[in-house]
Amino acid sequence: MTAAKVVDASALVAVLFGEPDADRVAERLEGGRLFAPPLLEYEISNVCVVKCRRHPADRAAILAAFSKRALFGIQEVGVDSEALTTLALDSGLTAYDASYLLLSQELGAELVTLDEALGRAASVVVRR
Repeated sequence: MTAAKVVDASALVAVLFGEPDADRVAERLEGGRLFAPPLLEYEISNVCVVKCRRHPADRAAILAAFSKRALFGIQEVGVDSEALTTLALDSGLTAYDASYLLLSQELGAELVTLDEALGRAASVVVRR
């Protein structure tokens, strides 16, 4: 049975754009069935826009890397807004980051992130 994993934007960006932790993240994602809240697509799009604006000469390569996100087969799953708001308030996370944490809790899935605050919050929740 394939393990469910929730991937956040920080982790997917690393892999898509070949950032320093790309290999480590790719290893964690390997063989998993990937999930994310619908927010992921907007976050990844925004990173792509920022990269293109900062490096206009690399626009074609950045857009090509961005287009590879579909290869991951990430399934979008929404979360309950009230539960999300409560988790964000209780954890100190933004609602955006809390959406990844809540989804991982609901699915009983590993959360793959490079975001330190989100990773800390996930480890606290797991230990409870």
